[in-house]
Amino acid sequence: MEPPRGIFPMLYAFFDEGGRLDRSAFRWQIEAVLAAGAHGVAILGLMTEVGALSPLERRTLVEWAVEDIAGRAPLMATIAGEDLAVVTALAQAAEAAGAAMLVFQPPLGAKPDEAKLAAFFETAMASVSIPAGPQNAPEFLSVGLSPQAIVALAERRPNFLLMKGEGPVVAVKPFIDALAGRVAVFNGRGGLELTDNLRAGCTGMVPAPDCADIQIAVYEAWRRGDEARADALYETILPYVVFAMQSLAVAIPLGKRMFAMRAGIENACACRVAPDDVDPFLVAAMRRWSSRFGRYASHGGTP
Repeated sequence: MEPPRGIFPMLYAFFDEGGRLDRSAFRWQIEAVLAAGAHGVAILGLMTEVGALSPLERRTLVEWAVEDIAGRAPLMATIAGEDLAVVTALAQAAEAAGAAMLVFQPPLGAKPDEAKLAAFFETAMASVSIPAGPQNAPEFLSVGLSPQAIVALAERRPNFLLMKGEGPVVAVKPFIDALAGRVAVFNGRGGLELTDNLRAGCTGMVPAPDCADIQIAVYEAWRRGDEARADALYETILPYVVFAMQSLAVAIPLGKRMFAMRAGIENACACRVAPDDVDPFLVAAMRRWSSRFGRYASHGGTP
């Protein structure tokens, strides 16, 4: 496959009134991001509340995503589990279901040293044949690898073809420089520092869906060589992204509500990782900073 690049929105897990996964809302979400021109779709990251999903629910979301995408874009599935047995089972199930690429998180609840973490990632990637790589996000996951360890891992694993960072551009750029184009490096953080990440050499971003339609327009302007346009579009979403990325307890419940409102998704937007009774102050801030966005993908690149 071609090296992955572009904007891959990280999907939310929507729940119905009984606390079960909401099939209809999930399908609507995929249609919204694909209609906006998403270059790929991501699933089972921190924004999907992966730590609060059972292994069966994680498999279900991958299967739903493959079914709903129907070959229109590649699916990037994040794999997270307590140990290698769980991780390899989930990875092999995701590959069998039709995921195009996998991102492996460190073992949940553990803090292995660098050598043990590298061995964990190497064994996990060896369990599948599709492109794969680690989520190297020590700021969020407490453990990570150095650029030197990442390069050594890439030399040992032929299917290590992508890496997902989750930090400021100054923390991700050393990995881009060390890998020298051998691995496609993505960043997340809601798309914060989007244009600077592209300037640093990131091949794409994995933001939440909230304003991914505008981030897709940023990327397309950048790809056309129109840096001024890309920066201007980025500036329209920057206050909201800064607000949302204060913490996951803000980003998930507020982002999910804002995205559902923009995309016309009928769902109560309950979360498992944050209380349902969101502070009205935060709701007002979310509405204020997203007031210029309009309906999802309706701006045609001009919010």
